[in-house]
This record gives sequence, structure tokens and C-alpha cells, in this order.
Amino acid sequence: MSSTFCHRCQRQVDSQAVTCPYCQAELKAFGHPGITLHRAQGDRYLCPGCTYDRDDSCNFPQRPFAKECTLYDDWEQRQNKRMAATQQPSWGKRLQIWMRRYQSLLLICGLLIICLIIVISAS
Repeated sequence: MSSTFCHRCQRQVDSQAVTCPYCQAELKAFGHPGITLHRAQGDRYLCPGCTYDRDDSCNFPQRPFAKECTLYDDWEQRQNKRMAATQQPSWGKRLQIWMRRYQSLLLICGLLIICLIIVISAS
């Protein structure tokens, strides 16, 4: 069971819980366990850090003063993922990925080399 903390009473609750069993605070949007309800901390707003606000594609009525949103996408987190994805892996890591991808081809080539060695040594 994965867990999270209630924003109101700060108690640990199941991450799939729709409402907090202790204070009855709404944890998921529209009573659906699959829709995460993002909340701003303290007196801050969600919009300044949201990807949709930055590219001006947000159509949320409470924009730019939303404290709760179902579509919130953290812009900084997305930028960090992009930076990590664009970094080139080391030569050894690339070789390891290539060997894993072409494992069957390497096995066939190895068997062919062994067969050639046997044929040459038998002659």
C-alpha cells in the first residue's frame, strides 16, 4: 500500500483514498481515485509554476489564482526530465545497451565463429 499525507490534518492515508478517513478532506478530484487533485502550499498559487500557464494553453477559470487544479504539470520537473533525457550516456553504457538490444545477433555470430574454428581445426 503506497501512502501520502492529507493536506489538512497531515495524517498518513492511502494514496488511492478519495477522502481522508480522519478529517473527510477531499484528496482526489470529482471523487475518482485516478484523478489527482494538486494543491498549492500556503498562500501560494499553482499557476506560476505550471507548464500550461507558461505556454498560455490553460483554460482553467481560476487562472492565474488557482489553489487547486487537476491538470497541474510542474514546469521545473519537466525541464529537469528534458535535461536528463538529452544528456548522452557514457560509451560503456551505450555499448551495454547495444549488446542487450542485439543479444541474439551476437549469439548467432558467436556460434558461427565456434563452427569455423571447429572446421578449421578438423582440416
